[in-house]
Amino acid sequence: MLGAIAGDIIGSIYEISNHRSKDFPLFSEGCRFTDDTVLTVAIADCLMHQGSYAEYIKTYARLYPTRGYGGRFIEWMNSEAMEPYNSWGNGSAMRVSPIGFAYTDRDAVMHEAKCSAEVTHNHPEGVKGAQATAITVFMARQGHSKEQIKTEIVNSFGYDLRRTLDEIRPTYKFDVSCQGTVPQAITAFLESTDFEDAIRNAISLGGDSDTLACITGAIAEAYYGGVPEAIAEKVFTYLTPRVRQVVEKFREWRNLC
Repeated sequence: MLGAIAGDIIGSIYEISNHRSKDFPLFSEGCRFTDDTVLTVAIADCLMHQGSYAEYIKTYARLYPTRGYGGRFIEWMNSEAMEPYNSWGNGSAMRVSPIGFAYTDRDAVMHEAKCSAEVTHNHPEGVKGAQATAITVFMARQGHSKEQIKTEIVNSFGYDLRRTLDEIRPTYKFDVSCQGTVPQAITAFLESTDFEDAIRNAISLGGDSDTLACITGAIAEAYYGGVPEAIAEKVFTYLTPRVRQVVEKFREWRNLC
């Protein structure tokens, strides 16, 4: 989960002003955690306490209401309704990574990813994006090769992973859909050489940079065995005490330290 948060914070300043290169400082003035971190932490806390995804997501969003949520999510967050709003946005994918870390059974990962998504993102693409992300994290954590992961995602979810980053980058635009974010984030991981390189790959695409890097960072953490110490230490300086406490407890809970 810390990899997702690192990607979110590093990418936060490039969401509006894209940087289509891998050459940039990892942390700069203006970096902060966004809705990606808030809702990822909400899912992690929910898992540890076997709670309601909808209730935990609403609670955390209301605690941090100015972190860059989408318009429809804000309406849902501020309402008393618990019904989903049929979103196909990438919010379901950017918050799901704790599920990929929490379970050792593929069917459980698929089920929980669906449950976590459909409290808001009950559109088939919203559910698929969450499941594909969670399964990628799960397989990376289980020691599967990049080729095995790629084959699974293509066969099970139908995402086209044939295009390279160099082919995607020139025409890639800001896209908040799962189908326009998850395949690209997975490709950024597949072409990486280590955790930092994965984050740089994701941000170099442009688009919804913090969410791309959040998804890629979660996968890279799972595959490369953690977040480099220097990056992890810096990430923790951006977190509030409550968010940091949940991150630390979740890592301990799943023996991820």
